[in-house]
Amino acid sequence: MQRFVCEQNIAHFERLLNETADPTVERTLQSLLASARRDLALLNSAATGADPSPLEQRRRQHADVAGIRRQFQPEFDQSPHPYMLLDPGPGLTIVDVNDAYAAATFTRRADVAGKSLFEIFPDNPDDPLADGVSNLYTSLRIVGETGRAHAMAVQRYDIRDAGGAFVERYWQPINSPLHDGAGQLVFLLHHVEDVTAQMKERSRA
Repeated sequence: MQRFVCEQNIAHFERLLNETADPTVERTLQSLLASARRDLALLNSAATGADPSPLEQRRRQHADVAGIRRQFQPEFDQSPHPYMLLDPGPGLTIVDVNDAYAAATFTRRADVAGKSLFEIFPDNPDDPLADGVSNLYTSLRIVGETGRAHAMAVQRYDIRDAGGAFVERYWQPINSPLHDGAGQLVFLLHHVEDVTAQMKERSRA
């Protein structure tokens, strides 16, 4: 029911946006639309994650997940580039982040492993137009459905600093699938580069 309401709200706000020429109304509708898209992404993330496979099928797969992970763990750990490993199932659980990702996002590996992606990285509540959650979920879902990597456009996605305050950040994200020997989706690999300095410099030019 909640999903249906969100979908109807999204369609309604999109239609009104196409019909209005009033900047104030447009801003309000954009905020409502961002909120509805976020709510739908959170609902879908919790219910199905990014893996379109039926639940029973997922349970029968991936007997050697630990072995699959051991194959890429050394490179994952040693990379100077920020990486996060996700379980594609319901909740989009964070399996691990490397040290570069932890440093870039003011987190600690031990604190985020086992937590839901959007519990650790929610949208900035002070930004009514924040669309990081909905855009990231859309990208991860594309990867889950197609089995191919998806490069996102530069995304503003504010994160909490060590004190819990949100700080402005821009990222260049690429999401990739990791498959087992049978071609079944096992993990999602989220790679980002912090491009905040470049975006702020561009805005000043």
